[in-house]
Amino acid sequence: MQSRRRTIETGEIESNLVLVVDDSRLQRSILRASLKKWGYRVAEVSSGDEALAFCENKQPDLVISDWMMPGMDGIEFCRRFKALDTERFGYFILLTSKSDKSEIAQGLDAGADDFLTKPVSSAELRARLVAGERILNMERELIRKNELVESTLGELKLLYDKIDNDLIEAKQLQQSLVRERYKDFGTASISLMLQSSGHVGGDLVGYFPINEQEIGLFAIDVSGHGISSALMTARLAGYMSAASKEQNIAIEKGPDGAFFPIAPSEVIARLNNLVQSEMTTEHYFTLVYATLHLKTGKVIASQAGHPHPLVQRQNGEVEAVGAGGLPVGLVPDAHYEQFDICLNAGDRLIIFSDGVPECMSESGAFFEDESLVSFMKNWKAKRGPSLLDGLLFELDSFAGDRDFSDDISAILLEFQGGSV
Repeated sequence: MQSRRRTIETGEIESNLVLVVDDSRLQRSILRASLKKWGYRVAEVSSGDEALAFCENKQPDLVISDWMMPGMDGIEFCRRFKALDTERFGYFILLTSKSDKSEIAQGLDAGADDFLTKPVSSAELRARLVAGERILNMERELIRKNELVESTLGELKLLYDKIDNDLIEAKQLQQSLVRERYKDFGTASISLMLQSSGHVGGDLVGYFPINEQEIGLFAIDVSGHGISSALMTARLAGYMSAASKEQNIAIEKGPDGAFFPIAPSEVIARLNNLVQSEMTTEHYFTLVYATLHLKTGKVIASQAGHPHPLVQRQNGEVEAVGAGGLPVGLVPDAHYEQFDICLNAGDRLIIFSDGVPECMSESGAFFEDESLVSFMKNWKAKRGPSLLDGLLFELDSFAGDRDFSDDISAILLEFQGGSV
């Protein structure tokens, strides 16, 4: 019979402690002899009050208590024993000469785990102890596993907190890629919006000067979410950096030292070949890349799987533009079309990621392009960052309590006209 346990505090093996509670010295002596023979440690007291005082200082593994005792009887002692604030479970066996079912129910209601009828049979006592120790062993194993789970959860929380802090820093770094949210070029202005659905995302919007007459602007949406998408976005930002024209994939330097733009369709084709040949990734991305001539208002653009940009004319009318095209990174040597847009004074162009039309309400409805067109008409008088802030507010109201399921980004180009 298993009468030993490993202590939680020290890990040492020791025999289970049995507390015998009986006002009969003879009965205690009989029980003590049997228990010691079976390898138990034994403590004995003669009353319920003594037993309770003992248990408040030392937790027995098993208790064998008489029902009928002067002062505090076995039922009251059992109830108060079970109410003690202890970390371990104690198995309680009640000794009784009672056999009435209502009285047995009274004992169970007080918290007794088992019963033995006097006079106590040695074989039956041993069997009940074995049953009790099975319960104790299961309880100890459960405690051990719970402690292991708690320890593991603690370690995971520390790891999660570290990752969370790293992601917060990564988000700040990613946001820093969009250095200026608004830029006035005199004849035109550019406003940017970037809202990640998580800590970091796969959207990026930006612009860069090409020469005194022209600027480039781009909107990128990398597939997926999270860290890997953000890393790819950061790498793409390096290819279209405003910091170094020599390293910008969309700009070439002529023999005279002047910089000029590469055709947008060719820029996207180059990016597609780079992804296919130099990046080991399953990600792809959608893109709109365009150049603007600051004096004439002419926009030359190419679209690669990104939603169709919208042009809003000075009179408020809105039209979709673009030639569609395959996302970048899916098909080797893909061909991309380009298209021209002529902006007059007061016209504007908005390029947005699919997180805008696919913003979902609590009922599962999408915001869709029609809602964006209505927004542009209703907010015709708003300009620059105020318009993009209004769009974000509109999307947040539409989503209700639902979080954005995708990154939301947009670039707004407004043409005022005049001289550069």
